[in-house]
Formats: sequence, C-alpha cells, structure tokens
Amino acid sequence: MQTSPFLGELIGTAVLLLLGNGVVANVVLKQTKGESAGWIVITAGWAFAVTMGVFVAKAFGSIDAHLNPAVTVAFAVATNDYTNVVPYILAQLIGGFLGATLVWLQYYPHWAATPDSASKLACFATGPAIRNLGANFLSETLATIVLIIGLAGISSKNLGELAIGVGPYLVGILVWSIGLSLGGTTGYAINPARDLSPRLAYTILPIPQKGGSDWGYAWIPVLGPLAGAVIGGLLIRFFTL
Repeated sequence: MQTSPFLGELIGTAVLLLLGNGVVANVVLKQTKGESAGWIVITAGWAFAVTMGVFVAKAFGSIDAHLNPAVTVAFAVATNDYTNVVPYILAQLIGGFLGATLVWLQYYPHWAATPDSASKLACFATGPAIRNLGANFLSETLATIVLIIGLAGISSKNLGELAIGVGPYLVGILVWSIGLSLGGTTGYAINPARDLSPRLAYTILPIPQKGGSDWGYAWIPVLGPLAGAVIGGLLIRFFTL
C-alpha cells in the first residue's frame, strides 16, 4: 500500500484517539495502574497524544497532519482552498472511531470493573462540568480559536524550517496549555472527530452496564469547534498570520 494524505489523517487520528482517550481510561476506570491520577495526567497525556499523532500522520503521508476537522476547516477558510475538506474530515472521523475502538479493547476487563456509567462515557466523549449549553458552546469556540491562532504561530511561515522539526512538540505544548487553562469547563474537545466518532463507538460497542451517550449535548463539541475554526481562519486571513 502507498502512503497518502487520506491514510495519514486516518491513522494519525486513530493514534491521537487511542493515546488521548487511553489516558482518560487509565485515570477514570477502576483497577488500572493510573486510577485517580488526575487532571494533570489527562492533559499531559492528550498533549503527548497530539504530538505522536502528528508524527504518525506525516509518516503515513499527510504533510498537513490536521487530525481535526476544525483545523481542516480553519485553514480552508484562511486560504480559500477547500480541496481537502471532505477527504480529510472523512479520514479523521474514521480514524477517531478506530482509535476509540482500540481503547475499548485495550481496557477490556476494566469496563465491567467500573460501576459508574458516566466514567465509561468520559473515556470516549467530552461532557460539561456545569451544563449550560450557551456557556459550553462559548468555551469550545474560544478554546478552538486559541488552537487555530496558536497553530498559525507555529507554522513554517513564522518559524521557517524550525517548524518541521519542533512543530509537533510545540503543537503538543499548545494543546497542553489549552487543556490546563481552558479545559475545565467542557473537557476541551476542540476537535469534532475527537468527540463525535468516539461517542458513536460508545453507542455501538458492547460495554457492560453503560449508560446513555448524551447525544443531546453532542452538538456542542462539534459545532463549537467548527465555529471557532471559522473565526480563527478568518483571523489568519485578515491578519495574514
């Protein structure tokens, strides 16, 4: 098989979700080695997951390594080039489902050992600390704007060749910062593929004693990041970041 941008986005996103939701499972599921390790471990794990996801995506053929429909939309808006929007987002959604399924397999005995259904859902999808849909939407939008303009700052346009080598690490730091500073309200999805595909996987997979998938909230981590993507993309275009 040949590497390709589609394959790179798919496998890179799968790795992102395997490691990202994997750290959540390690912290919240019962009888794991990382049980109750806390928010710092979760945010660090997600930061490292993003870094590794970017490297893997590039290795499998995606030089862009977006791993996130919001990033794809933002840079399409910024450049007025929508060529990659559909194939990239499709690959990211498939990769997100695959990665979430691998988390289920990795922690297979621990689902039955965990009585709390909310903890099980948290290993797949985000949820608000305080359910206020307007505030939750704003949180996801703002966090995604920070993600997009941060990525613009890390781009080769601003860092030159340095961005090729250290860029993935800086992206990881950016996501870590967002998680630590802005993530406490909604769990900082900032990525529709990070939430929608795993939520679907949770709905389908035979997880013991699971609860509902909270589809009533599911539009927030999809539309919030997409709104932030459009705003961030426009800022990049207007200010030529």
